[in-house]
Amino acid sequence: MSERHLLVGPFNRVEGDLEIRLEVSDGRVTAAYANSPLFRGFEMMMLGKDPRDALTVTPRICGICSISQSKAAALALGQVSGASMPPQGALAAAILHGVENLCDHLSHFALFFMPDFARPVYAGRAWHERAVARYTAQAGSAVRPLIEARARLFHIVGLLGGKWPHTLAIQPGGVTRAPDSRDRIRIQTTLRAARRVLETELFGGALADFAALSSVEALDGWAGGDVALFSEISADLSLGTLGVGPRRYLSCGAYPLAEGRVTKAGVWEGGRVEPFDPAGIVEDVSHAWMLGEGAHPSQGVTVPDEDMAAPAYSWCKAPRLGGRPVEVGALARQVVDGHPLALALAAEGGVRARIAGRLLEIARLVIWLEAWAAALDPSARFMDPGPAPRDGAGVGLVEAARGTLGHWISCAGGRVSGYQIVAPTTWNFSPRDAGGVPGPVEAALIGAPVGEDERTPVAVQHVVRSFDPCMVCTVH
Repeated sequence: MSERHLLVGPFNRVEGDLEIRLEVSDGRVTAAYANSPLFRGFEMMMLGKDPRDALTVTPRICGICSISQSKAAALALGQVSGASMPPQGALAAAILHGVENLCDHLSHFALFFMPDFARPVYAGRAWHERAVARYTAQAGSAVRPLIEARARLFHIVGLLGGKWPHTLAIQPGGVTRAPDSRDRIRIQTTLRAARRVLETELFGGALADFAALSSVEALDGWAGGDVALFSEISADLSLGTLGVGPRRYLSCGAYPLAEGRVTKAGVWEGGRVEPFDPAGIVEDVSHAWMLGEGAHPSQGVTVPDEDMAAPAYSWCKAPRLGGRPVEVGALARQVVDGHPLALALAAEGGVRARIAGRLLEIARLVIWLEAWAAALDPSARFMDPGPAPRDGAGVGLVEAARGTLGHWISCAGGRVSGYQIVAPTTWNFSPRDAGGVPGPVEAALIGAPVGEDERTPVAVQHVVRSFDPCMVCTVH
C-alpha cells in the first residue's frame, strides 16, 4: 500500500487563493482539507460604519460577483429601513443580476473549466484535438466569440447600472436609473446577439430545445456545439462519477420580483424538497482560524485567531444547515426548482452534473432575461426613496452564480453593530465542522485518482473547478 501527502496549490484559473491538502493511498484520495489562505476581513471593516456604506464596501469583496453582493446588501438594508423596490425596480435589478450571473457562467466554461482538457496529458484521446482547437487558452476558436458575447452583455449593465463592477445602481428602494424605450431596445438587441452566439458556438441548437431536455439520456443525445464535445469528454473520463458531493442541495430562490422569486427556494435531498429555513444556519468555527463559538450569522462575529492554532486549517468558516453541509450553485438552483434534467443529474452529483447544471441555467437564463427586458415599462417608477436605516436587523439572500449568498446586518444608533456574510464558496469549500464532517468539496475529492508522479492531479483540478470557487468571497 502506497501512502503519501500532497499539498496542491495555489490553483490557477481560480478567483483568489486556494490550497488543498490531500491524503492519498493506492492512487486515490482518502481525505482532503481545503484551505482558504488569505484573510481579508470585510465583515470587520463594516463595524461602526453608516449602514448605507454596505452598498459601496461589500461589492468590493469581489470583481466577478459584485452585483450579487450589492443586491444582498440592498435587500438587507431594505429590511432594516422598511424600504422595498417597486415592481419595475425589482425587474431592472433582476436584469442586472441575471446578466452578471450569465457572464460568470460563460467565463467559467470558456476560461476556467474547458481549457483543462486541452492539456497534453490527454493527447491521443478521440476528442483531444477538438478540445485543443476550441479551448486552448487565448487561442481556441470558441474562446473569442464566447468572451466577446460576454463583453457585449455587460453593455446592458452599463445602460442600467452605469458601470461594472461595483455599480451603486441597486438600492433598497429600487434602481437609480430608469431605462427609456431606446434602452429597452438596446437591451433586447444585445440579448438577441448573445443568443445567436450561444446557439451557434456553445449549444449548436436552440436554447429552448436544450432547456426542454428532461433526462440524462437526452443530454447524452444532444449532438450540437460544445455541449456535445463536453458530453463526449465526460463519458470518456467518467466525469459523471467523479467528484460526487453531499447530494444535498440548497437554494434561497433566485431573482426576487414583485410576484415572487423566479426559482423556488428549498433544500433537496433524496428526491424531496424541504423548506429552507435560514434560522437553521450555524457557522461552525472549530476548524477555522477564528475565535469564538459557532453561531447563526445574525449573532456571529469575525475575530481572527492570529495564532492560527490547531486543529484549524483555514480562514473559512464552516456553515451548516440543520447541522449538515449543503452544496450550492447552478445545479442546486435547478434541482430545487424542479427542472427534470437537473433532477436526473442530482442523482449523479459529480463533475458532469455541476457543469451540465450551469449549461442548463445558461439556456434558461437567456430566455428569462429576454422576457424581463420585454416587460420593462419606461413610464413606471423604478425607485421608491425610503428612510435611512437606523436601528434594527435585516438579511439579504440572493443567488449568485456560484450559489446562495447571504448578508446579515444589525444596526444601532445609525451605525453597523454587526455584519456577517455567508458566500457560496463558504458553503462549498468549508473546512470540517466540530463533528469532523468535511465540507462539500472535501467530500467530493475523496476517491479522486492521483497518478504516482502527479503533483497537481488533473482529476482533482476537474473536481475543484466544477465548483468554480471564488476564494476572495470565501474569506471576505
